Amino acid sequence: MLFKNGTLNSGDGFRKADVRLTDGKIAKIGELFPEDNEETIDITDKILLAGLVDVHVHFREPGFGYKETIGSGSMAAAAGGYTAVCTMPNLNPAPDSVEHLLLQKDIIDKTSKIKIYPLATITKGQKGGGELVDFASLRQAIAFSDDGRGVQSEELMREAMRQVAMIDGIIVAHCEVDELVRGGYIHDGDYCKNNNHRGICSQSEWQQIERDVRLSKETGCRYHVCHISTKESVDIIRRAKADGVHVTCETAPHYLILTDDDLREEGRFKMNPPLRSKADREALIEGIKDGTIDVIATDHAPHSDEEKSRGLALSAFGIVGLETAFALLHTYFVKTGIISWEKLIDLMSVAPRKIFGIEGGLAEGQPADITVIDPCKKWTIDPRDFLSKGKATPFENYEVYGKVEATYVDGRRII
Repeated sequence: MLFKNGTLNSGDGFRKADVRLTDGKIAKIGELFPEDNEETIDITDKILLAGLVDVHVHFREPGFGYKETIGSGSMAAAAGGYTAVCTMPNLNPAPDSVEHLLLQKDIIDKTSKIKIYPLATITKGQKGGGELVDFASLRQAIAFSDDGRGVQSEELMREAMRQVAMIDGIIVAHCEVDELVRGGYIHDGDYCKNNNHRGICSQSEWQQIERDVRLSKETGCRYHVCHISTKESVDIIRRAKADGVHVTCETAPHYLILTDDDLREEGRFKMNPPLRSKADREALIEGIKDGTIDVIATDHAPHSDEEKSRGLALSAFGIVGLETAFALLHTYFVKTGIISWEKLIDLMSVAPRKIFGIEGGLAEGQPADITVIDPCKKWTIDPRDFLSKGKATPFENYEVYGKVEATYVDGRRII
């Protein structure tokens, strides 16, 4: 297969080049001419990228296939330009043993259209406490997380980090102090107070991050913070990096675009952590620009329509994001000049691969995991068009620019 007349960007600037795929690999990049029996695809005015990588998704299988399956989630990912994702372990059974992890990997092998790298849990049953898993036996997991729950005990997290450091693994932390949540479900800002809701304070997030970066420095464990949403979290991580702590972090498109001023009395605006204040959003954007925030992930968290139809107070936490993330970020940050194309590619493809050791890239010899994008295509976000089983998005009816034209995994077209 030969892609002709494309514009390539691997995070280091645009260049005009042709790309040949052979046997699932990127065989050659340069000025190329069709060979016998070679399919030629003209991508004039299109941009060719290394496939996007999302390090934080929920595909719900095994255990909750009515929300999403690995098959439907992988198709949604491909539709959004992603060729690889890391799946969180809040499943049934949770991947807290080799047996349970292999159960999930068997489903992945049989039904996924893209590359999926599952995380194992930190604690047995993914309870955020109790007994630690056997980390050494679970080395084949890409990292360890109790996502959805913060590990509450400092001693338990210290021991987890000590053991994970011994196998050169990564702790991926959902940071939340249970006793500070107090039944809250949206940010404890003006909207919360004015509409008689129960709020989640920012301290419930940043206090645990503060603890964990201290433990990471103490143990030498690689530490990645999930979906940061507060200005204090950005400051803590910025200082930790300056202090030499091996910490990385992610945020999500909704925290960069929306605030609690945008809330409506609908479940599609409910996620954890919640939408925060304008000051928090500004700090997150600054963190993106100065490199404090390494990755933008979606925290794609599908639920059934019924589970998201109960308003802010009673709906399940979580929204979907795989099929909209690139277009939203391109529209609101690249087209407006806040960040460059190169920065966006780094946040969505280059840095995730580097942090988690995921193969790929726009270079000869790499797997042919690539995405073709029409940067000028204008479209309207309509959940009815989603390939995900989940339809809950706060961005319904938003007009955006940048459409994924095709996604290839190992040279095979998925979308």
